[in-house]
Amino acid sequence: MSAFDLKEILSITLILFSVIDILGSIPFIILIRKREGGIQAGKATLIAAGLMIVFMYLGNSVLMLFGLDIASFAIAGAIVIFIVAMEMILGITLIKDDPSAKGSGSVVPLAFPLIAGAGTLTTILSLRSVYQEINILIGIILNIAIVYIVLRSSAWLERVIGESGFSVLRRVFGVILLAIAVKIFKSNVVLQ
Repeated sequence: MSAFDLKEILSITLILFSVIDILGSIPFIILIRKREGGIQAGKATLIAAGLMIVFMYLGNSVLMLFGLDIASFAIAGAIVIFIVAMEMILGITLIKDDPSAKGSGSVVPLAFPLIAGAGTLTTILSLRSVYQEINILIGIILNIAIVYIVLRSSAWLERVIGESGFSVLRRVFGVILLAIAVKIFKSNVVLQ
């Protein structure tokens, strides 16, 4: 198996694209932009990329350092996604804004856990056992480029979708996000 493999890169890119689901997150991105007064697309994508790359190399070690396993990490991410989904579905705010932390929405919950969440980070660890590191890095970079484009286009997307369309999409994707949270939670809960 050669180090640079176009077929591997395509597979990894598609797998990560499906897990990150940036297109499905558009209503939530617009919600954050409205709440925060803007999104720092560069900051969010750089932090998400950094998290993904660091986790690819150090994920197991970091979790073991804190005495955590991947399942616990995934469940914690699922709970945050669950809360975000409830906000989208019910049209309420559960995560209160800290006036002194304006602009932090680009980091939490956008960069983590929405873009580089438990599902993405766990998937990256799984990919390491199957694919070459260089191909995983290229797949991450390609996905980060797509994420950046979507984040930069959020205002345009909102204009195209419109207020009523956004309201419907926010609730529909909130339910989908809720289902993803439940799936992550269910697949990582160990009944004894």
